[in-house]
Amino acid sequence: MNRVFWCSSCLAMSTRNRISFNKKGECNACQWKKEKEAIDWSTRNNELLKLLDIHRSKNGEFDCIVPVSGGKDGSYVAYNLKHKYGMNPLCVTVTPPLQLDLGKKNLENFINSDYTVLSINTNPSTMKYLNKRGLCDIGFPYYGWLVAIQTIPVRFAIKLGIDLIFYGEDGEVEYGGSTETAKDPIYGIDYMKKVYLENSTYKSYKKILDDTEDQGFKDLDFFKFPELGKTSNLKITHWSYFENWDPYRNYILAKEHCGLEEADSNNLGTFTNFAQNDQAFYALHTYLMFLKYGFGRANQDACIEIRRGAMSRDQAINLVRLYDGHRPDEYKKLYLEYYEMLESDFEKVLDKWANKDVLSKESGEWKLIQEIN
Repeated sequence: MNRVFWCSSCLAMSTRNRISFNKKGECNACQWKKEKEAIDWSTRNNELLKLLDIHRSKNGEFDCIVPVSGGKDGSYVAYNLKHKYGMNPLCVTVTPPLQLDLGKKNLENFINSDYTVLSINTNPSTMKYLNKRGLCDIGFPYYGWLVAIQTIPVRFAIKLGIDLIFYGEDGEVEYGGSTETAKDPIYGIDYMKKVYLENSTYKSYKKILDDTEDQGFKDLDFFKFPELGKTSNLKITHWSYFENWDPYRNYILAKEHCGLEEADSNNLGTFTNFAQNDQAFYALHTYLMFLKYGFGRANQDACIEIRRGAMSRDQAINLVRLYDGHRPDEYKKLYLEYYEMLESDFEKVLDKWANKDVLSKESGEWKLIQEIN
């Protein structure tokens, strides 16, 4: 592995997938922040208006799909489409495994804010198998759910004849990764497989689905992309292409207009309390992120706060040192029961994913070898 280092502007780590740095040591997410300052957002808004007008329903039917969880970002996108642009969005949610009470309440609050939500509950045995395979084979503890939130909106778009899907932010462009969609916001299924399902790194998506089918698990259609055909007009895009993305602004709007509630205290592994409150698996996901790459949830949140000008890099370093890499033992019993694993086997899987080029084990805990700087 090449030398490990952190972005000179934020705290993005050189271990992040598909990240790049300029000669000043700035990651491509920080470079993108500067590029956004020069973007003519009125031109982007005109692009959005043209896209919406093409797909706008003339008879009151649903004219676009917005994947939601009841959290800030999907709520923000749905609110703007409905109230600012006069669209009629069909919101789609996939019930996550180990759903938290706060997540369930926020989704109910969102629905009661006058939105139509199609809620999908996949076959729990199939979802569990895919999630366990994800944990053991990819180091991704809710892989089945990750697949479903990509495949299900596409499947229902085709089934219902809706040709436009809006996700929230383009995480690759906003947070440091592929810049493939920075200037062309429309993408397809191949991009979803390659980037979001980690297919390019692990060759996992098709193999895991094939293995699941071979094991006799049923109801796999919700985990498969439909055949689009050559005549398909489906457009998949991110809202963040058309408007300068600000997660905190999204939170404030969702709280005011969609009933979003934050956690009573900071979330596990970070200093924030208003995001990713839908399921207990997110804490395990970000811990595995720390094991594999050396950065966790606090680092992820701190980078966003630095870029939006809400804190200095020195303040962020202190918070990351305090919170990052937290083992979510608070949920360990839930994880063991869900995966039907012995604690010793679960610990072996976690240790398997620890990147020993970046981490060393001290008193039973994985710690960064090189202190963040």
